[in-house]
Amino acid sequence: MNSEFLPNTGTPSLSGINLEDLNEQQYAAVTRTDGPVLVIAGAGSGKTRTLVYRVAHLMDKGVAPESILLLTFTRKASQEMLWRAGHLLNESCSRVVGGTFHGLANMLLRRYGSHIGFGSAFTIIDRADAEGIVNLLKSSLGLSGRSKQFPSKRAVINIISGSVNKSIELEDLVYEQYSHLSDHLEDIIKLREEYQTFKYNHGLMDYDDLLVNWKRLLEESLEVREIISNRFSHIMVDEYQDTNLIQADIVRLAAYTHDNVMVVGDDSQSIYSFRGADFYNIMRFPKVFENTCIVKLEENYRSSQPILSLTNDIIRNAEEKYTKTLFTRIEGDRKPRYYGARDERAEAGFVVKKIRQLHEGGLPLEEIAVLFRSGFHSYKLEMELNTEGFDFEKRGGLKLTESAHMKDVLSFLRLLVNPYDNLSWNRILLQLDKVGPKTAQKITGSIAAAENPFVALQAYKPGKTWKYGLDRLNKLFRDLHDSDQRPSGLFEIITEYYQPVFMDLYSDDYPKRQKDLDQLKNIMAGYDDLQSFIDDTALDPPESEKQSDSSGERLILSTIHSSKGLEFDAVFVIGLAEGRFPHGAAAQGEQWEEERRLLYVAATRARKHLYLTYPRELMTPDRQFRRVGMSPFLSEISSGLYERVEAEASSYFDRPPRRQESYSSPPIPKKKKERKLTMEDLSVGARVQHPFFGQGVVRKLAPPRSLDVAFDRHGMKTLHLDYAKLKIL
Repeated sequence: MNSEFLPNTGTPSLSGINLEDLNEQQYAAVTRTDGPVLVIAGAGSGKTRTLVYRVAHLMDKGVAPESILLLTFTRKASQEMLWRAGHLLNESCSRVVGGTFHGLANMLLRRYGSHIGFGSAFTIIDRADAEGIVNLLKSSLGLSGRSKQFPSKRAVINIISGSVNKSIELEDLVYEQYSHLSDHLEDIIKLREEYQTFKYNHGLMDYDDLLVNWKRLLEESLEVREIISNRFSHIMVDEYQDTNLIQADIVRLAAYTHDNVMVVGDDSQSIYSFRGADFYNIMRFPKVFENTCIVKLEENYRSSQPILSLTNDIIRNAEEKYTKTLFTRIEGDRKPRYYGARDERAEAGFVVKKIRQLHEGGLPLEEIAVLFRSGFHSYKLEMELNTEGFDFEKRGGLKLTESAHMKDVLSFLRLLVNPYDNLSWNRILLQLDKVGPKTAQKITGSIAAAENPFVALQAYKPGKTWKYGLDRLNKLFRDLHDSDQRPSGLFEIITEYYQPVFMDLYSDDYPKRQKDLDQLKNIMAGYDDLQSFIDDTALDPPESEKQSDSSGERLILSTIHSSKGLEFDAVFVIGLAEGRFPHGAAAQGEQWEEERRLLYVAATRARKHLYLTYPRELMTPDRQFRRVGMSPFLSEISSGLYERVEAEASSYFDRPPRRQESYSSPPIPKKKKERKLTMEDLSVGARVQHPFFGQGVVRKLAPPRSLDVAFDRHGMKTLHLDYAKLKIL
């Protein structure tokens, strides 16, 4: 480390803020304010503190807060950093421009979008909206009914978005990753063209458009590029390993008049290639920005040294990396523990037993996490936890504004800021009694061509059966336009109209959904500007409030991807079996290396206790049992870095294994034959028990053999009586 970047211990900081709390590497990153800086921040090494101190240090040196740009992957992250910087310095830190790439793109495109042909009143659409548009276009192009083999709306959006985020031609992406759909390539390309035209004609942008158009703005308008680059004299980017090629290009273009860019990230935690993140962005940064100063943060403030020694060994064999060795001053001599179970049931039993021991030893449940490669890997564990009475939260649910009833309400508000949003018109019109898809599209097509769609709707001649509904809708929009209220006041007007529609559309569970509407009302109370509220719901949608149990404690179950950035006292990583981790489809090369990094991310979530488990036997898709070994990533780890846990002989989860011949033909245990339930045995309101979903209430009977059950934990499910294995309570 160059001595000019080391803190002068024992003397005051050169600036008004105290830099003595920083270690040598953090100090180097904070005080190197001119030119490009790449900070390789190992897991738990204080990268957030480094960014916070650098913001405060720049301002303390006289850099105007408005000239500092802090790009993060969530708005919450930037807000927290700027709040902390304010505590170090003063409230002027709130004037620093901080947010996500998409958020800043939205702000700049509304201000300068006219330079590339966009007005300022565009509406941002989410993934569900995009799929809805593709579905409409499939019908209009005659692609829906002509061939049942045509890709679904989800697959089409995956292809279109994947091509953008990975910066590769759509044709190449289809041949590389969707070769089974290559026969439809010509129609997919046509659909993409129609999708782009539809969005442009109706003033819509999806998430990808925000980045693509921001890059276009910087590339095509030298005037705007110079304005933005001069405005932001110092740029910082968090989690740089998660950026895609477009975002990397944006950073390069935004620093056009200077190279004062600091990016912070960890190449060993690059795990989002499926979203378009490019591992090589962080590797090639020193080539893109000449004379880059590289600083490595290697002191870990989270985990004990035995855990770090193991995680260092996981990443040691990575083909490409910035070499670093994590170390800590945290005391602890408990090595990570490794357990090979007989099968998945035994693995689940082992994990539940250890969780109980940790909890009874004083560890809160919320400080214990079980991580896995894919969501379905936890099914056996969930059943065991239910049986043993543990309450848990599985991460990765819907955002609050992604549910149908919330989209209904937002559609009214979106039309107030963009009257040409045909998707919202179509959604609202379909709520009218006696109005079907064809009629809704006909009305939408008619009013969309008008100078003022609201006036055109007033003049539209309705059918007799739906005249009353259209009259109510027209009155609603008159009331909204006559109102000068804040967003929360507009919400009250909409709610009065929507409530009877809402109760009719969602008659089975509207009381539960009502809580979401109440939450939305509270969120809107914090806004003075409707456009800002609409943008935020698209760019940074809030999470639904979770119902907590009476004790307030919940064990955390999570995919590894969803756990990144979190930390727990105890972590169990399950399913570390050959063919499952790494994923069976991961070939040697970059996919394989990303799987290695995924295990590294999982292991570095642990502070004190780390358990690595795998089943020695798995069931194949054709219901055959096969023996499997441990993950090749585990087999690479030096045996002295972990302790092998031997199962107790009396434990039910380590009974003697099946005889070898049972792997190809598992024996069927003899059971007392139980009478199957009939529809006559059930009634609406009856409480039932399902072996996986737990307890629930019958909401609807659909003869001859189907029924809808609202489960306490898993929500509404449609079941077939012959396969559901229900018991009446």
